[in-house]
Amino acid sequence: MDLIIQGLPSPLEKGVKKGTKPGGDEVLERPPSADAPFSALVFKTIADPFAGKLTIFRVFSGTIQPDLPLYNANKGTKERFGQLLLLEGKKQQPTETAGPGDIVAIAKLKDTSTGDTLCSANDSIIYKPTEPLPPVISYAVQAKVKGSEDKVFTSLAKLLEEDPTLKLERDQSTSEIVLSGTGQIHLETTCEKLQRKYGVEAKLNLVKVPYRETIKKPVNKVIYRHKKQTGGRGQFAEVHFDVSPLERGAGFEFDEALVGMNVPRNFVPAVEKGLTEALQSGILAGCPVVDLKVRFFDGKSHEVDSSEMAFKIAASMCLKKAIQDANPILLEPIVKMEVTVPEEVMGDVMGDLNGRRGRVLGMDTQGKYQVIKAQVPMAEVLQYALDLNSITGGRGTFHVEFSHYEEVPAQLADKVIAEAKEKE
Repeated sequence: MDLIIQGLPSPLEKGVKKGTKPGGDEVLERPPSADAPFSALVFKTIADPFAGKLTIFRVFSGTIQPDLPLYNANKGTKERFGQLLLLEGKKQQPTETAGPGDIVAIAKLKDTSTGDTLCSANDSIIYKPTEPLPPVISYAVQAKVKGSEDKVFTSLAKLLEEDPTLKLERDQSTSEIVLSGTGQIHLETTCEKLQRKYGVEAKLNLVKVPYRETIKKPVNKVIYRHKKQTGGRGQFAEVHFDVSPLERGAGFEFDEALVGMNVPRNFVPAVEKGLTEALQSGILAGCPVVDLKVRFFDGKSHEVDSSEMAFKIAASMCLKKAIQDANPILLEPIVKMEVTVPEEVMGDVMGDLNGRRGRVLGMDTQGKYQVIKAQVPMAEVLQYALDLNSITGGRGTFHVEFSHYEEVPAQLADKVIAEAKEKE
């Protein structure tokens, strides 16, 4: 009881609640009084398969009664509701009114989500919500039963409304749906909840590392002729390319340098399209090819048999031929990490990062903690949250963001290429 008195003070003891004016930085105050304008903060949303969405909020000022319109200051919309509910475990008891300090729920609000401020429309305010914990571990999520993908992702969307620490994203480079959370148990519990609440099963797989391919040396005057002669109209196209590497992160460059009329200019877009499609899948491990320039300087055409399709195929095959001769290499993503740990385990954490092919860039002090800054290959830190927990006894935290791409060491590249070939 002492802990409740000290840790959960009455709204009257906490004094005024500060917020900001919608659309500005002007600070507004609300006293914890029943006569003040109504204001409340939504701190949780529950997606109930039967009752629909339950929005739970704490009243900071004023009073609320059923059938009064509410104003969502974050979204700028009005919400109508019929009943105020007091939550008692799993039961919901209707109530007639709620004042400062009360925690109540409303069912089926259209636009309101966790972190929004509800208030009276003619005296609006926005409260700063609690920042959710950043996600530290990610898995690719997949439906266990084929054909139930839609149901899994619509159910997951409802759980995301409930839990702001969950994140669901589509990784453009690997086409995977990635679920991120604050820990392994968090994500496993989410899958268990999916099955219990919505009757759908999902499984978690390790996230694919988005490798890339590129070339190290230029090759000039690469020629490819595409010729197909069957009954009727044939296919004919010939292209001449110079292919050269570009610096990291430069992407793909196409340079049309045709002179004369060997290739009609209306076939140039088809050549560029053929190249763009060929870049989607490299010759080493089928990864996208980046950081190269193709100079299209000559070719041949046939007035009857040449077509856009023929030039598209010729361009694609010519690029693959050029890449083979241009010393192709595999690139891996490198991430920037900031690891915050107690001083006594700093040596162990740094040793572990070095063992993961990491480069420690520097250190900062933050109170009793040390912040280690490092660059590490993404492939080495897919499950880093679990290992950091065991090294630091759960006292370490970290933050990760993408930095750049680097060449994969030869022995590891062979392993990645062999795994990719096995999956084909």
